[in-house]
Amino acid sequence: MSSQFSGVIPPVVTPRHADGSIDTASLQNLTKHLLDGGVSGLFVLGSSAEVPYMTNAERAQVVSTIAEANAGSVPLIVGANEQTTNRVIEEAKRVVDLGADAIVVTSMYYAIGNAEETETHFRSIHAAVDAPVFAYDVPVRTHFKLPTDLLVRLGRDGVIAGVKDSSGDDVAFRQLLLAARGIENFDIFTGHEVVVDGALLGGAQGVVPGLGNVDPRGYRNLVDAAASGDWAKAAAEQDRLADLFEIVYTPNGRVSGGAAGLGAFKTALQIMGVIESNTMSAPMQALNEEETTAIKVILERNGLV
Repeated sequence: MSSQFSGVIPPVVTPRHADGSIDTASLQNLTKHLLDGGVSGLFVLGSSAEVPYMTNAERAQVVSTIAEANAGSVPLIVGANEQTTNRVIEEAKRVVDLGADAIVVTSMYYAIGNAEETETHFRSIHAAVDAPVFAYDVPVRTHFKLPTDLLVRLGRDGVIAGVKDSSGDDVAFRQLLLAARGIENFDIFTGHEVVVDGALLGGAQGVVPGLGNVDPRGYRNLVDAAASGDWAKAAAEQDRLADLFEIVYTPNGRVSGGAAGLGAFKTALQIMGVIESNTMSAPMQALNEEETTAIKVILERNGLV
């Protein structure tokens, strides 16, 4: 049972110039690339944006730039990424003022909490912020898996508008879909690039794919096929996207895990002429010439260059 949030909502990467500064021209061009690709929303200041590496000024610059380029075309769902409740509230109010239509919030991190404190965390944010709140389940970064019963309770009480699931726990994800059936205005998204057809078949409202930066039209085609009930077509498109996802493995351990995946997305976008540079946020390293060549081969066989 979906509300205003559904479909393909990619987590927008953050282009940087070679000197490390935010490349607003490339960010505007990337936003246009995503809109032209048929996305139904934009997730700003998520993990794919390299948000932990950004200053407050850079965060504001990115949200403002995307909001201007988007011009109200699709909803902006913006991460309010801070360690504890009051810091999240402060950040959330700031991004809402900059144009966020909804916010995305994790459990507390660095601070050590439990399920009871996490529930208070989300309820306090909902009470303080005049925007829908999505729970972001990303234990690889928070070291806390959001419990299914907590998410369902918060959804039934109208505290959260939905869940962006990047837990990698397909069993828990399916259990959440089952438990949340019948909750009005509660939208569940998978952050998993390569099993989107299965997530949609299970009842998810959409996908937040980092690879969607590179091929938004492919994910839109997948979602449209699923919506029409053509699961064979959806599976075929998912198979192609799974092949395209091979770009994230080209570094083969040379750089950190974060730099490998996000660096592959940026490098692909650079090859495609969407952004100027594949520069990463310091201290992450950019992908090199050999890795760029390998990514180009994968893009070519998928018809993107």
